Amino acid sequence: MLEKIILAPYYLVLHARHALYDHGVIKTHTCEIPTICVGNITAGGTGKTPHTEMILRTLLESHEWGGTNIAVLSRGHKRSSRGFQQVTLDGNCDLYGDEPLQIKKKFPTVTVAVDRPRVEGCDFLCHPDKLHTTKRGQKCKEKDITKADIIVLDDAFQYRKLKADFNIVLVDYNRPVSKDKLLPFGRLRDLPQRLYQADVIIVTKCPAYMEDYEKANWAKTLGVKDFDPKTCQGISKKGKKITVLFTFINYCDLKPVFPEKGDTRYIYSQKLVLFTGIAKDTPLRRFLSDSYKIVKHFSFSDHHKYRYMDISRIMGAVKTFPTAVVATTEKDSQRILDYKGVPETLQERLFQVPIQVYFLSDHEKDVFETTLLDSLRQKVMATENHMDTQSRPIPEDSPFRI
Repeated sequence: MLEKIILAPYYLVLHARHALYDHGVIKTHTCEIPTICVGNITAGGTGKTPHTEMILRTLLESHEWGGTNIAVLSRGHKRSSRGFQQVTLDGNCDLYGDEPLQIKKKFPTVTVAVDRPRVEGCDFLCHPDKLHTTKRGQKCKEKDITKADIIVLDDAFQYRKLKADFNIVLVDYNRPVSKDKLLPFGRLRDLPQRLYQADVIIVTKCPAYMEDYEKANWAKTLGVKDFDPKTCQGISKKGKKITVLFTFINYCDLKPVFPEKGDTRYIYSQKLVLFTGIAKDTPLRRFLSDSYKIVKHFSFSDHHKYRYMDISRIMGAVKTFPTAVVATTEKDSQRILDYKGVPETLQERLFQVPIQVYFLSDHEKDVFETTLLDSLRQKVMATENHMDTQSRPIPEDSPFRI
């Protein structure tokens, strides 16, 4: 009861905020080119970055978008730079944030940018010339940007000023929304009913196999009834059709953080020192425990910036276990590379664990790709029709002709 009393003002503020946007009291903007939003309603840990990467692979492999200019726009959490910035391969986490830099390194042909106001960020990606002609654009260090044809918005579901054309909301299998609570008593940062504004809900970090009835039960916990495994769709409480899909994490082979220094012989060690700075590392620990004895584990806060004392603690474990391999996450490896002066002894045995997400079945993958690409086609057609209408001459006998 005390918890509900304390959270009541927070609930009211969230309800009021969404009502103002939903009823048009506060203006909502749309982008002139197709936009895909990847977000959640919880505080971290649902896998936005690997799912963003999955979407990029889907677009790059598609006939319609493979040869176009794809852009990713992120807030750039915990970066020191200001305003709109284009992420470059030679940049660092301090300038752009760890996740945008990771995406850029994996997809060098994709334009990756960071900007807190996503409306303005999309405008710069659609009109790069404004980087040279506006006061705000002058802050951008790398202004050589190709006009975007499509934008993937990372973590923009709570950014109500911009309405994306296709919303994907992620939910952690290990933390059902129905059993969660608003911050600070839980990890919810938005109202649970906001889930129903999604075009696709993806339940992440699932077991590698689930029966159809398990998926239907999971959809029911989300408030989505009559789930059909053939269409992967169910009905929300307000009668809206919602697609619900399920993905699992696949951990790939260890990869040297310092390719020119890494000694791959350490991969075959039986002991492992692990350090992580992510929201939740339990799945990673379980995976590594199948092959290694984790003799030391350092857990830092999400997006942790590594300093001298952190490296000293890790080096202490390296000296205690001289034959152990040292492992970390892809995100952490970006921040480690920012640290100048990593001892060569650590560089030799430091490896990252790359991850990819996969749907539980090829059918779900096909449903996702069809749903996503059909939505983008509709946006393109609507835009083209609007442009045709704007440019079409008014007939002589039209009552609208002056």
